Amino acid sequence: MEKTFDHLGIAVRNIDETLPFYLHVLGGVLTDRYTAETKGVEVHVAAIHVGDMHVELLEPTNRESPIARFMRQKGQGVHHVAYRVPNLDLAIEEAKREGVRFYEETLRTNARGRRLIYMHMASTSGTLIELCEYP
Repeated sequence: MEKTFDHLGIAVRNIDETLPFYLHVLGGVLTDRYTAETKGVEVHVAAIHVGDMHVELLEPTNRESPIARFMRQKGQGVHHVAYRVPNLDLAIEEAKREGVRFYEETLRTNARGRRLIYMHMASTSGTLIELCEYP
């Protein structure tokens, strides 16, 4: 199944302080802003287009959210790389046949209708990879 680059997720301490860099220095355009309050997500999101690239700035909404834990361990920076697939269920099935493991608890539909799941980092040589499908 074809997979295409979708976006980079970047963990930041404060979206409002980070946005000027992406908007003014890199010339990006803010395309969406929302809060995901789902347990195990808990994050403010700012979606930005920079040229052909889509970036999501991710600010934790509490100290125990996955993004907050990530930043305690690694600091601010790239959290995940996302690839778009036409059929998420089929993409998961195909990857599992190749021995790929997933963080099953991450399978969900986000606040904007995007279905997604994260691949286990043991299967990806240490990079957190999201597979996503749009409605």
